[in-house]
Amino acid sequence: MITRPEGMRRILFGVALLVGVSLGFSDAQGQGPIKGNPPGGIAAYAAGIFSSEPSSTEGGLTLLLPIGARAVGLGRAVTAFQGNESAFWNPAGLARIDKGRFVVLRGNHQAGEATAFSLILARQPLGTLTLSYQLLDLGDQDYRDKDGNVLGTVSFRDHLGIVSFATQVLPWLDTGLNFKVFQTRATCRGQCTDSGVTGTTYFLDAGLLAFPIQDVPLRLGFMVAHVGPDLQLINVEQADPLPTRVRAAGAYELLHHLMDREDMEIWATAELEDRLRDFGSPMLYLGAEFVAGQGDQIFLRAGYGQGQTGQPAGMAVGLGIKYQQFEIGIGKALTSTNLVDDSEPVQITFGVIF
Repeated sequence: MITRPEGMRRILFGVALLVGVSLGFSDAQGQGPIKGNPPGGIAAYAAGIFSSEPSSTEGGLTLLLPIGARAVGLGRAVTAFQGNESAFWNPAGLARIDKGRFVVLRGNHQAGEATAFSLILARQPLGTLTLSYQLLDLGDQDYRDKDGNVLGTVSFRDHLGIVSFATQVLPWLDTGLNFKVFQTRATCRGQCTDSGVTGTTYFLDAGLLAFPIQDVPLRLGFMVAHVGPDLQLINVEQADPLPTRVRAAGAYELLHHLMDREDMEIWATAELEDRLRDFGSPMLYLGAEFVAGQGDQIFLRAGYGQGQTGQPAGMAVGLGIKYQQFEIGIGKALTSTNLVDDSEPVQITFGVIF
């Protein structure tokens, strides 16, 4: 039984966890599900749930799950955009933020519940320093013996800490760097044969954001994400490389061709993402954002992802509002998940400017 039922999504996810955990127990001791380490099944469920194509050669696949209302609403095509969610995407997008912000991000995935925050400290023209943290609650699972008696509870949590710095190095070029510490943790409480396992690693993201042609509303973004040592859960032999990705994108403002208004914009963007270690199968992401207003603003967003991580290809929509010192955004992917027919829940971002 799932300890915190949340409908069919959680039930099916729990079944997947149970299968993986049971396999891990059985493989470790050969005596059924009452023996062994709960973490033995982590790779089994992560490969099948978090990746659009099951992979047994990468660890930390939860790092690929999207976070942020704007990112989700634009179909993940945000490498060429600036904004307060950039610490979780292209850190170069933080470089020209002129005021401090505190941002809270909240979203549900088919895998679990994500809660994150960013504290953005801007001091121009030196640059922007950002401190961020994300907790991904993958849920709890009953730990049972061979007779079905509950012996304890296995909890799965992923933690991600980020320190970002971004600056404008040239009038037309911004750079950004993320230093990240990632920890995946499975713990067992109760009559457990093992307290659990923890895997920790660190890695870097590096990004560029260019405005190559003066007086032309064109942005070009490029970044490399998740470059670092392998993630080790049990021993060195079972360590897996991180899901390192290369992303390249362009964004262009279209509305100025139709009307001369400074208080309205339509940005269109296209992005390609590929594996650094295995080039040749890029994913395509498309997005569009309508912006109305100059001080107080309204944002309408739409996106399309080709085989997005953890779900099939499909559309996404989003809405954002900036009023005085407050910013709020809502984003939703309209595609159904791999586990159930329902579409993904909404993602919410709330920020305060100071």
